[in-house]
Amino acid sequence: MSLRLRLTLWYSGILALTMLLFGVVLYFFLNYFLYDQIRQDVKREASNSSLRVQKSIALSQKGLVVDLELESRDFYSTNTFLQLYNIALKSFNRSANLQYYDVTLPLTAENINKLQDQSGFFVKTKVLGQDFLIYHQGIRSDDGTRLIGVLQAAVPVGSYERTAVTLRYTLIIWAILTIIVAASLGWFLARKALKPIERVIDAANQIDSSDDLEKRIAYEGPQDEIGRLTNTINGMLSRIQKGYDELDEAYRAQRRFVSDASHELRTPLTTIRGNVDLLEKMWKQTSGSSMLATPDQVQMSLEAMQDIAGEAQRMSRLVNDLLALARADAGVTMEKQPVEMLPLVQEVVRRAQLLEHRAEWRVGDLTALDDVYVHGNRDYLQQLLFIFIENAFKYTPEGTVTIDARRRDSFIGLRISDTGIGMDREDIPHIFDRFYRADLSRGVTTGTGLGLSIAKWIIDEHDGSVEVTTRKDEGSTFLIWLPANFPLSV
Repeated sequence: MSLRLRLTLWYSGILALTMLLFGVVLYFFLNYFLYDQIRQDVKREASNSSLRVQKSIALSQKGLVVDLELESRDFYSTNTFLQLYNIALKSFNRSANLQYYDVTLPLTAENINKLQDQSGFFVKTKVLGQDFLIYHQGIRSDDGTRLIGVLQAAVPVGSYERTAVTLRYTLIIWAILTIIVAASLGWFLARKALKPIERVIDAANQIDSSDDLEKRIAYEGPQDEIGRLTNTINGMLSRIQKGYDELDEAYRAQRRFVSDASHELRTPLTTIRGNVDLLEKMWKQTSGSSMLATPDQVQMSLEAMQDIAGEAQRMSRLVNDLLALARADAGVTMEKQPVEMLPLVQEVVRRAQLLEHRAEWRVGDLTALDDVYVHGNRDYLQQLLFIFIENAFKYTPEGTVTIDARRRDSFIGLRISDTGIGMDREDIPHIFDRFYRADLSRGVTTGTGLGLSIAKWIIDEHDGSVEVTTRKDEGSTFLIWLPANFPLSV
């Protein structure tokens, strides 16, 4: 059962119940007050007539009896019929209008007995096929001890009954028509009100069938419940699309990462396998003859073993870098504590002189580091500086590499600049991607392309940032900003 049908049925059911209660209350209210007025008129006429009943006592041979008779009145002009019954004589005395129709109002022994205990009551009955409302009132002796007669006052109520029946059928027909019209309008209004939901369903089906998360639900109505629902669904679709794009980008990055890692690992493994095969063939030839190894063979063996050691060292660095990035992806948090920056940088400067480089290593102004502390990890901060310094040495075949420091607000800046080969502007957004190296450097310098990715992770873990300035064939500058605590005198 659809929601529209349920709403229509609920609305129609509530309306039908309301109309039923209203009709029943209205019918019984009108019927009660209509008959109440008739009862009051009949009862008043009966009371007046009973007071005017003339009592006479006649002596006869049969004994002492009480004679009852109605006052002689002209009742032709009224709808009230009067009838007086003498219990002792068992005789009826009727009003003129009742005598004219030659009709006797029905009176049962049961009704006479009921008057022994009560003064009067109403009875609705049919007389000559017509509905009459009859009021029975007892006539008692002077001392009030015994019932000597019954006075009946009757009025025809056929027209009132027909009016009540007409009212009843009118209410029923009106209620049915009202329910039909209301149900039709309710069905139309429910359809109109739920139209946006149908559009939501259609849009969701289109998105599900086409996998197009860029589609949105068009809604131009008021910001009611439907409008808020539409906005919520559109917002949810936007978040789903963003999450899907991020997952898709992560999946592509993962595939690219696996491909690049496989390529980087395959090269040293190929070199190692080739050198091992060369050594195996050479020493098999030597062992098959009685001659000792020649100086050339010894030299080739030494070169092959050096190549093997170099490639093994390269693989070791690659594995360590991959392990560091894996820890970063796993959300491993580094332990931090206040680190004094000047001794740390001085130690890095001293050890950097021992790195392989052809450019001149210069140390600029480091006075900005005096009494400066950074909340971080000492080992990772040293690794961060070595990554940028080694990167500068690698891409500066001649010229200078300089390190200095500066302050800005609550940040300390460490700047490593070089006069090397630089990069194109298009390469800057990608230099921190894993396994990425500028096209100009491919085949010229060795490396895995993971150093700057690790450096970026360390900077992010310390809530810092990095600024990159570079120009092709003129060099590059990396300015690392870290939040720091400065002495009060500054």
